Amino acid sequence: MHSTAPHRVINPWLIAMVVMLATFMEVLDTSVANVALPHIAGNLSATVDEATWVLTSYLVANAVVLPLGGYLSALFGRKRFYMTCVALFTVSSMLCGLAPSLPWLIFFRICQGLGGGALQPTSQAILIETFPHAKRGAAMAFYGMGVVFAPIVGPIFGGWITDNFSWHWIFLINIPVGILSLVLTSRMIFDPPTLKRVSVKEGFRIDYLGIGVLTLGLAALEIVLDEGQRRDWFGSNLIIVSAVVAVVCLVGVVFYLLKKDHPILDLRLLKDRNFAVAALMLFILGFVLYGSMALLPIFLQTLLGYTATLSGKILSPGGMVILVMMPVVAMLLRKFDTRLLIGSGFLFCGLGLFWMAKFNLQVDFQTIMTARMVQCLGLAFLFVPMNVTAFMNVPPDKTSYASGMLNLVRNIGGSTGIALVSTILARRSQVHQASLVGNLHPGSLAYDGFLSRAGQMLVHQGASPADAARQAQGLAYGTLQRHSAMMGFTDTFWIMAVLCLALLPLIFLMRATHAGKGPMPVGE
Repeated sequence: MHSTAPHRVINPWLIAMVVMLATFMEVLDTSVANVALPHIAGNLSATVDEATWVLTSYLVANAVVLPLGGYLSALFGRKRFYMTCVALFTVSSMLCGLAPSLPWLIFFRICQGLGGGALQPTSQAILIETFPHAKRGAAMAFYGMGVVFAPIVGPIFGGWITDNFSWHWIFLINIPVGILSLVLTSRMIFDPPTLKRVSVKEGFRIDYLGIGVLTLGLAALEIVLDEGQRRDWFGSNLIIVSAVVAVVCLVGVVFYLLKKDHPILDLRLLKDRNFAVAALMLFILGFVLYGSMALLPIFLQTLLGYTATLSGKILSPGGMVILVMMPVVAMLLRKFDTRLLIGSGFLFCGLGLFWMAKFNLQVDFQTIMTARMVQCLGLAFLFVPMNVTAFMNVPPDKTSYASGMLNLVRNIGGSTGIALVSTILARRSQVHQASLVGNLHPGSLAYDGFLSRAGQMLVHQGASPADAARQAQGLAYGTLQRHSAMMGFTDTFWIMAVLCLALLPLIFLMRATHAGKGPMPVGE
């Protein structure tokens, strides 16, 4: 058995800072990768659509490890498991920075995701067990402030590195942070007395079947989501087979896990109404959060011609809003029902996305930044209240399992969001292009006027009249494509906004809860 004496003499706020460090590293890497995606695609001779595998492969690898956090912590010890994850994430980050091609980068991102997947849920489990009920809201807010600081510096720092050096360095910067985290964790983090250890010697067996079926199901689902658009969905045998495998594995693993005494994913936690509703909300939150984070930099850099650094300057103020609002939300938690805060969060998030749905090709820097800040104001009201509500009735020995499940559904929502918004964007752009192309015909006043003005400009630049006429037609078609893509982006933002507002009725299914108090059975 591990000695727990050192655990009692460590200041809990120091522990919060230590566990915040590794999560900061992981979140920093995610926000940096979003900004650098167009550069990664260009450097590795891939399309931006193909390069989204850099994001989604990481998330699906995360999803594989997330439900195993509590299971593996009980088997190997939480401290040992946590340090192993930090080490794997750090080494994989170095390999990502040295990757010579897109397939290798995706492979190393999978390894990085396997290491990073358990960092947030394990960190949250450590915090929940370190702080009493009354201080959990403040602890989560403190932890959240540190985690949110990464998206503030990440886009600007990552954009600056990408523009001035190389995208490789956005992964290499994790190495010193990972080493520091390992040193501090080894000295300050200890397994709690409430952690129930299991042993292979005592007859406990690692559930290879459960892990394998869950992993196969999640991997098949990701293939369907990521490759569906490129392979014409169910017109492809690969997509059909992957969809069947995903459904059979994921449905089958549910029945399998419910029969296990020591399941890798404790689905019985969903019996609690607050936990179940919070899990559903986190899925949609992951969809919207990761989907919009992937979409905005692509919009800014491909349609508006922004640099990676300038894209980062638009994304970072949103993170600053969350950072400033976190302590405010922590104070409000003690005075107001968490359901009110969650409802306000989804409302503001939806309003910000509706504002983005009004963008056009002439939208200015200030407008984009302000819309993003409104969306992030909503996110600030969601992270802490949803976690406090979800964990209110979770037994202490189940915190790792609960944290892993919540992060799992958020990451599955994220990978689903990135894949589906890419599909929606492509399909809606095609629809708008097919609609607008009917205007490009001789006799159209707007079309003929554009050709005339463009032809005269090209002749003044030295082109022959014949060449100028051909180039003018190319310019007209390029303009049509840009407008079609712009309309595709606004449609996608609108769909995400509707998803946010559609969640508002779900708050009435939750029991009223205040931080530091027990659940109040209101509205049963």
